[in-house]
Amino acid sequence: MSTSSLEEKLAQFDPNGVGDSSGGLFGLPFTPAEAQVVVVPVPWEVTVSYRAGTAAGPAAIRDASAQVDLYDPDVPDAWRLGIAMEEIDETWSQQSHMLRQQSEEYIGWLEAGRPAKGGAKFASVPAAITAKGQELLAWLQQKTGALLDAGKSVVVLGGDHSTPLGYMHALAQRHEEFGILQIDAHCDLRPAYEGFQYSHASIMYNALQLPQVKKLVQVGIRDLCQQEADLIAHSGGRVAMFHHRSLRDQMYEKKSWKKMCGKIIAQLPHKVYLSFDIDGLDPKLCPGTGTPVPGGLEFEEALYLIRAVVRSGRQIIGCDLNEVAPGETDWNGNVGARLLYQMCNWMAVSQGHLKASGMAG
Repeated sequence: MSTSSLEEKLAQFDPNGVGDSSGGLFGLPFTPAEAQVVVVPVPWEVTVSYRAGTAAGPAAIRDASAQVDLYDPDVPDAWRLGIAMEEIDETWSQQSHMLRQQSEEYIGWLEAGRPAKGGAKFASVPAAITAKGQELLAWLQQKTGALLDAGKSVVVLGGDHSTPLGYMHALAQRHEEFGILQIDAHCDLRPAYEGFQYSHASIMYNALQLPQVKKLVQVGIRDLCQQEADLIAHSGGRVAMFHHRSLRDQMYEKKSWKKMCGKIIAQLPHKVYLSFDIDGLDPKLCPGTGTPVPGGLEFEEALYLIRAVVRSGRQIIGCDLNEVAPGETDWNGNVGARLLYQMCNWMAVSQGHLKASGMAG
C-alpha cells in the first residue's frame, strides 16, 4: 500500500460513523501492513484446568470491536495511528481443540487420583502437549519478531495465558533487559503445572527463565499456592507481588489509588512488558473467563495504572491480553475490546507514535 493510498484511507474514513462490522478491528480500514499496531491472535487453550472458551476470545473481541467508539479524550487522534488484527490461524485453532480434548481427559484422570487403569493411556499426554507448546512458542517468536523488525508495535491476543511466551522470547532477543507488569488474579508461577511445561499457570515461571526479565511486578493477585509464595519470597526482589487484599486494605484506610500506583510503578524498570489476564478485573466484567476469582480491579483502576506507567516516562515495549472467553453474552468481548483499544493506544503513546494529554513533548 502506497503512502498516497494510506492517506486516502485516512481522509475518507469517518470516525464518527457507524462501526463497520465487515471492516477491520474496531471497524478501522487498515491492513496489518499499513497499521502501526498489529494484533496477533492466538486461539489456544490446551492446558486450561477449569472452564474452556478462551480460544474463541480473539474472534469475540474482533466481533465486539466495531461497537467501540474511537474518540478518547486523552488520545483524541488515536484511530489515525492504525490498529489491525491479523487473520486468526485456523491451524492453531484446530490443534488447540484436538489437544484440549486430550488434556481434559488427562486432567480428569489426575483429579480422580491417577487410577492405575488409565496410566498407560495418559503416560504420553504431557510430553505430547509440551512438544506442541514448544512449536507454538517458536511460531509466535518468529511471527512477532518479524513484525517488530518491520517497525510494528505488537499485541498478542489469546487464548489462555500460556500464549504470549514466544513473544516474550522475541522481545528478549531485542532488548537487553525489561520488566513485566502482570495484571492477574493468579501468580502463574507454578513450574510445569499438571505436568504441562507450557501451562497457563506457568507463564510467569517460564518468563522468569529469560535473564532479560529483570523484574516481575504482579498486581491484583487473589489466588496463589504455597509454592508460588515461596518462589516470590526467595526471588531476591526479582518478583514483587501486590496482593489485591493488601491494595484494598490500603484503600479502606483512605490511601489513594494514585499513591498505590506510584509504589507499583516504582518497582518497574524503564522498559515494561504489559501482560493482562482479564481475570485481573472484577469478574462482573469478565464472567466468561476460565478461572474467575472474587475481587479484582475495576476497569478504570486498571486503565489508570496503565496510563500512570506511560506518564511516568516508562516505555511499554509490548503487551498481551488473555483469558477473554465469550461466555453466554457479548459482554466479555465488549469489555475485552475496550481494554484492547486502550492498551494499543497507550503502548503507542509510550513508544512516541501518539501524543496524549498531560504528556511532555
